[in-house]
Amino acid sequence: MKRRTVFLIFCVGLSIANDKTESHSEYEAGNALFVNRQYTDALTHYHKAIELDPTNYQAIFRRATTYFTFGRTKPGLVDLDTVLEQKPDFAGARNQRANVLIKMGRLEDALADLRYLNSGSSASDEIQEKLESIEQLKDEKHILNQLPLGENCDVVEEMTTKLLESQPWDSSLYIQRAKCHQAENRLKTAIHDLKHASKLSSDNTELLYEMSVMEYQVGDVRDSLSTIRECLKINPDHKTCYASYKSLRKIVKSLDSMKNSMEEQKWVDCLERGEKLLKSNIDDNAVKVNVYRLTCQCNREEGNIGEAIQQCNQVLEFDDSDVETLIQRAEAYMADEEYDLATADYEKAMEFDSSNEAAKTGKDQAKRAKELVGKRDYYKILGVRRNANKREITKAYRKKAQKWHPDNFQDEKEKKKAEKKFIDIAAAKEVLSDDEKRRAFDNGQDPLDSENGRNGHGGGGGFHDFQGFNPFGRGGGGGSRSNFFFHF
Repeated sequence: MKRRTVFLIFCVGLSIANDKTESHSEYEAGNALFVNRQYTDALTHYHKAIELDPTNYQAIFRRATTYFTFGRTKPGLVDLDTVLEQKPDFAGARNQRANVLIKMGRLEDALADLRYLNSGSSASDEIQEKLESIEQLKDEKHILNQLPLGENCDVVEEMTTKLLESQPWDSSLYIQRAKCHQAENRLKTAIHDLKHASKLSSDNTELLYEMSVMEYQVGDVRDSLSTIRECLKINPDHKTCYASYKSLRKIVKSLDSMKNSMEEQKWVDCLERGEKLLKSNIDDNAVKVNVYRLTCQCNREEGNIGEAIQQCNQVLEFDDSDVETLIQRAEAYMADEEYDLATADYEKAMEFDSSNEAAKTGKDQAKRAKELVGKRDYYKILGVRRNANKREITKAYRKKAQKWHPDNFQDEKEKKKAEKKFIDIAAAKEVLSDDEKRRAFDNGQDPLDSENGRNGHGGGGGFHDFQGFNPFGRGGGGGSRSNFFFHF
């Protein structure tokens, strides 16, 4: 029995020795990856090293360092606590913990670590300087905390901004600055600070609820719903967050149905769904703004230019930096031939988003469209939008051609007028149905001008062979005219 016990102890000891050896190998592999900035892979090896040998304080220390690289403060700090429990005199770990605690705003805890270092062999001028700077930070923070929340905002903003340079992981500083932004009705800036705070204190449900309310107030309904979901992930039984979630989910579902109608180009359906949502939330500005963002485009696509502009105006009164709505209003102005107003909106959109391609392209188109004023506008002739597809162009062409076919008119004066319109309609179809010619026209050139000049005609007057086809036949000179044959 005694020999058996000795044998078991020997086996356990051998196993422990093997684990320590493997742990060290994993630790070394992690270090090699860390040096090459392959932090995710390094973390995997540190995990294995610690699993094999929980007393490998060097692996725990390096894992903490890796966590900090990812911005994962809490698990990194836990690892440093573990290291210093195992080896209190590990100066590197204690100094690193002090630095992390300063960034988190835990100044008293940081002082304790630095005083420990300053009392031993690790004492240095650098440690002494840190001790003095922390005392100064404590004084500044004390003054800041004496100021009432939401008041003395100029002072608060200046002090918090300065303190955040040394304490960027202190959520209380972001919250205090956000309160001032909120008091001054700078809600978007306040939300920005609260997002920082929520990342640093990820279990703060009240903070998430408050941020969700602000996001709703500025019309960011989807962001508001997303934030409320984060609240419910932390606490599924949070009554206030759950009540808000049900309401927000219903609104977002209705907005999604409007977007689906838009994707299917069912503009009337989009408008009807928007009207229904407005009626059920008649006094809710956030709902109105989100509906008008969509119905602005739906009305424009449906040809209700005045309504589109009016609804875009209401969105921009609420938020004049809404880039997408500025572009939508600019396109409505384009359809209304208000090229200067369109250009102004495109330029303003580019001020807020200089890389927005739609704004850049739109501005160029508005400039070219203005240059074409007084010349033939093929879009206007057919009565189609500048982004009309070929099916819409063909449909508009057939309708116009049937209406203005010269055979429909008996009076010679009216017939001549119809002939001119009929030629312009045919020219418009030729240009807008041909990708190359349409592109040239959109770039400010009339692709038929050179052909007209060659035939001795200018602008939109006279007869013209369109791709080898003369809509009036060959006998349309001065005497009796041929009948007009045209395939629709």
